[in-house]
Amino acid sequence: MAQASTAAVARPISTNRLIAACTIGNALEFYDFVIFSFFARTIGALFFPAQDETAQLLLAFATYGVGFFLRPLGGVVLGSFADRKGRKIATIVTLMLMALGTAMIGLAPTYATAGIAGPLLVVTGRLIQGFSAGGEVGASTTLLAEYAPPARRGYFGSWQLASQGLAVMVAAGVAFTVFNTLSPADVSGWAWRIPFLIGVLIVPVGLWLRKALEETHANELDARTRDVSSLRIAFGQHLGKIVSGVGLIIGGTAANAVVVLYMATYAVTQLKLAPTSGLLAGVTAGFATLIAAPIGGALSDVIGRRLVALIAYVMILVTIYPAFLYLNANPDVSSLLMIVGFLAALNGIGGAIIIITVAEIFPVEVRVTGMSMVYALGVAIFGGFGQFIVTWLIKATDSPIAPAYYVMACAVATILALATIPEMRGKTLS
Repeated sequence: MAQASTAAVARPISTNRLIAACTIGNALEFYDFVIFSFFARTIGALFFPAQDETAQLLLAFATYGVGFFLRPLGGVVLGSFADRKGRKIATIVTLMLMALGTAMIGLAPTYATAGIAGPLLVVTGRLIQGFSAGGEVGASTTLLAEYAPPARRGYFGSWQLASQGLAVMVAAGVAFTVFNTLSPADVSGWAWRIPFLIGVLIVPVGLWLRKALEETHANELDARTRDVSSLRIAFGQHLGKIVSGVGLIIGGTAANAVVVLYMATYAVTQLKLAPTSGLLAGVTAGFATLIAAPIGGALSDVIGRRLVALIAYVMILVTIYPAFLYLNANPDVSSLLMIVGFLAALNGIGGAIIIITVAEIFPVEVRVTGMSMVYALGVAIFGGFGQFIVTWLIKATDSPIAPAYYVMACAVATILALATIPEMRGKTLS
């Protein structure tokens, strides 16, 4: 079987542009998801009439989560496409699909204007976003892994999560500006659409960046495997890696859903802080992730993927419960920002390593399919509905500490999964 091309093949592209080209789709995906989360209360009121605010919020978060249903399908379809036809063309397709879904949400008429058609358009937009996201992370992370020198692959790959941090910062900054400069009537009337339409404008930049990429694996399979489904190979020969990979993803996904995304809502609904305080928490979480992720990736290139990730998630496991206790005993902005920054930094260090490791453990012929399936399944179940789950847990248990229990359980799953994978530091990819 032909081996994948590597960075040693002609690569007339700078490291900065390479990283930006590979991560911009992931950043756009996360920007779109975070913007939806920050405007969940507004979207719930405009598109989902209900008896009370909690019901509206649950419906909005359910819509947020429904996009994750199609992630596994997107992972199968687009991942297989990337493994057969090439990683670069797959990332261009996912970028265009993401733009379509985001535009549909930003332009959807409200329930008051169009009745049920409004919510249906929002849900359809989320489904398209989810389908495209299912293939984006696998294809773009694989591009990074196959381009990167073996000794620096952890650092290169860490920019996938760092790009999410940057996206959170930008999304929170845009939302902060909208809420802080416009009246509530303007926000619910038209201004909530602005952040979604800004996301669409990122697409031309992404296409320009990706134009310079060289294909790392362009339909090089031999006649013996050309007609064999990459999905069949992945599940037939690498099922154990898929199971382990999902376990690896769970901890970071849950922590991300709670610490980075849900905390803006938690600050308002549980801590009774101003909405702008929650958005400042989003900026803090994004900045901490942006700084911590490359540090984690670089450390993993020196002392190993498993050890650095293990330390990060053990620390999350033992600190998130007392962190929530402290936050509820001291419900002020400074405590919120301190706790969010600390937990987001830990998750940035551990999560950055997990993403690149999942790509590394699969062989070239199913690398995108395997990576996409693992990421899509883990994120769909434990991330997409994470905010819905913790909102329900708080209501069911009448305890504001409930989000900590959810993150702790998922962190344990990741810690256990780390023992089942090989150490990939410095290894040459097959």
